Amino acid sequence: MDNINGQLARLKREIVMAACAAGEGHIASAFSILDILWVLYRQVLCLDPGNPAAPDRDRFILSKGHGALALYAILSERGFFSKEELKTFSAFDSRLGGHPDSTKVPGVEASTGSLGHGLPMGVGMALGMRIQRRAGRVFVLVGDGECNEGSIWEAALLAAHHKLNRLTCIVDSNRSTDRALRVDDLSEKFRAFGWIATVVDGHDHQTVDTAARAFDKECPSAIIARTIKGKGCSMMENNPAWHHRVPTPEELPAILQEFS
Repeated sequence: MDNINGQLARLKREIVMAACAAGEGHIASAFSILDILWVLYRQVLCLDPGNPAAPDRDRFILSKGHGALALYAILSERGFFSKEELKTFSAFDSRLGGHPDSTKVPGVEASTGSLGHGLPMGVGMALGMRIQRRAGRVFVLVGDGECNEGSIWEAALLAAHHKLNRLTCIVDSNRSTDRALRVDDLSEKFRAFGWIATVVDGHDHQTVDTAARAFDKECPSAIIARTIKGKGCSMMENNPAWHHRVPTPEELPAILQEFS
């Protein structure tokens, strides 16, 4: 576990430094989902970085596209592109924009950022894969605030109607939306729409792994992952001011020290 924690700390340093070099980025949102992506890409998803378009691969969609730095860090760690390229985040000629682009970045399945669109795309992928008799599963990670979008629940109804049991929606439930509009018990909401739903600690790798591997015979699955926005950085944790900002030169040393 210490080795895993060390690797995650290194990835957080890489995320911070990439954001600082770009002068922008949603660092706290990236830290919120990093543990979930680590588990998916290291333990759950069937993917080949050498053949990212393999027909029977699993698919992952980061619907909350502003958390792209976490996805880029994980993709570079898995070998979809180099660590050097990660440093180009948001540069003028970089493939790695503020939101992921499936036409440019290896391993990115859908261009996202307009909230509420990732789950509908995931439903289409899961239905298409069933028609084509593909073996893979589809995972979509959405934000809890994103669950205020009507398109999420329209997609949830359609997925349940077609019994897309190889579709899993993971909700990054960091409660950052509560100041604007509470979404309350999302597990009960998904169950009311015909899904099975579990609630896990989104920073506990074992429980995330167990929940992600499980799926029902007939129903799509929802995982409500309770997380902390800015996880691991005392300056950022649950602090709305860090939604979209980068450390100042004065703040940076103390932040990096936490991940040393």
